[in-house]
Amino acid sequence: MTALSSALREVFGERLLLDEPLAPFTTFKLGGPADVFVTADRPDELQRAIVLARQASVPVTVIGGGSNLLVADEGIRGVVIRIRGGEVREVEPGRIRADAGVTINGLVRWTIAHGLASLEAWAGTPGTVGGAIFGNAHFQGRNIGDLVDSVRLLNADGAFADVPAADMEFAYDHSRLHRTGEIVVSADFRVARGEPEQLRAVARESLAYRKRTQPLSMPSAGCIFQNPMPGRDTMPEGVPWSAGALVDRAGLKGAREGQARVSPTHGNFIVNEGRASAGEVRTLIDRCKRDVYRRFGVRLREEIVSMGFEPRQTPGPAGTAVSGSES
Repeated sequence: MTALSSALREVFGERLLLDEPLAPFTTFKLGGPADVFVTADRPDELQRAIVLARQASVPVTVIGGGSNLLVADEGIRGVVIRIRGGEVREVEPGRIRADAGVTINGLVRWTIAHGLASLEAWAGTPGTVGGAIFGNAHFQGRNIGDLVDSVRLLNADGAFADVPAADMEFAYDHSRLHRTGEIVVSADFRVARGEPEQLRAVARESLAYRKRTQPLSMPSAGCIFQNPMPGRDTMPEGVPWSAGALVDRAGLKGAREGQARVSPTHGNFIVNEGRASAGEVRTLIDRCKRDVYRRFGVRLREEIVSMGFEPRQTPGPAGTAVSGSES
């Protein structure tokens, strides 16, 4: 690790930190330290870090905006790379390209300002483009993958590839990245011309809906569980096909473990009331799963990405894992 840290410092300079707490880089505001933490602003930096870590046989974890992410109190071993920033540009009429580190809100603002429609309803979505692609972020029954034309990916060997949307294996809360461990570099989205004022109106309504229905004033990671799916799950009569409804009807709204609490506003959110630990959140997640199954016979599946928990961490090639999406 010493030799790897020295090599990485040549690339990242002061953007390399040792034993850096990850809590400030997650929307949950909790999580232990990374052995080595670097912030990558450009694809070539990301590529170099991946290659160096692979040569040293050190695991790599990649994060984006830190939403939809639960980091263990013990932190994450190896190298954690945070992808930050980038730009949005129109590559041809009807198609724009956004770098992985661009926030979804930044992408929405850019498209509205340029009079381009298709992404305005995603206003208020936390996290980055890379995280949204990783988890095929969804909102009000729509998946962001439905708007994607192609994605540029980086694999564990440091090779780039342009992958059409049809080959991304997009499904509910899923993309091929869960299987391959590839990392998003940028994504191309299909757009159409629109009137900026009309697009802003849609964005304002999306923001208003989130404020009405989600506990936005407290740290959280977005939705904790996937919604039940017809054909996969069997729901009790009269219960909506909603993980939040199941948690609510199991009497768990407001339930707490230490300073982690199931939100009284939305049963599919767990909030950090101040100094919650990741262990407390983990215990509360397991309690919700257990009680919902005992009451309704439905197995809640986690939407949140857990890192640093064994064996729950989701590794890819060379230990690569990607996070930062939103539900």
